[in-house]
Amino acid sequence: MYYIVGDIGNTSTRICLLNKKFTITKSIICDTKKFFNKSYTRKIFKKLLKNKVRKEILFSSVVPSVLKKIKKNIKEFKLKIIEIKKLNLKKLIKINIKNISQLGSDRIVNSIEGKKFENCLIIDFGTATTFDIVKNSIYEGGVIAPGVKLSMKNLSQSTALLPMFNLKNKQKSYGKNTKDALNAGFIWGYEGLINNIINKITLNWKMNYKIILTGGYAKFFKKIIKKNTLVDQNITIKGVSRVYKELL
Repeated sequence: MYYIVGDIGNTSTRICLLNKKFTITKSIICDTKKFFNKSYTRKIFKKLLKNKVRKEILFSSVVPSVLKKIKKNIKEFKLKIIEIKKLNLKKLIKINIKNISQLGSDRIVNSIEGKKFENCLIIDFGTATTFDIVKNSIYEGGVIAPGVKLSMKNLSQSTALLPMFNLKNKQKSYGKNTKDALNAGFIWGYEGLINNIINKITLNWKMNYKIILTGGYAKFFKKIIKKNTLVDQNITIKGVSRVYKELL
């Protein structure tokens, strides 16, 4: 028996096939907007359904309209699409915030998986850059900062002469041309932002903790973070898988 889980993000979506040990055997990553297309959605699920899968499919989603569209597009397959917040997540982690509906599902499953370290800070370089704190195995809250790629895109689209560019991690001096100047601004700016937020969060945290990086720029910024970090690009899917295993 196989299982299907997924993570629907603002920019990209990942759908995975898990084996009976709940380890990833197949992973599909694509533009989230593509799931508004019925034929594309059916094509993806037909590939996954070549295996004998359980009819319950579990998603973490921060785009309700896409989850709704997926349900509609694959209705003929008679699968049961479930979003993680429909389950009793309190059985897996205590969430110490006032309104869980305001907390993204991706951040919840990241914290459920990170909980195994007891004390951790999870930094996700997604559409937004998020910092989530698990202390004594309890989710305590977090910080949301502008996403790197989105900030670059917005700056380029909002100006007449500033181009879109790719970040380079070797920035020894200020720029002598536009692209190098932009690169310096983003590298040094996010270096300061990330390290400052880490310091603010951990200032009075007198215990061992793990800093986990995930998302598109995780490996890139690992090199400029002053504390030891671990990169885990599967933490979100692992979290969804853990919810599936424990609650379905």
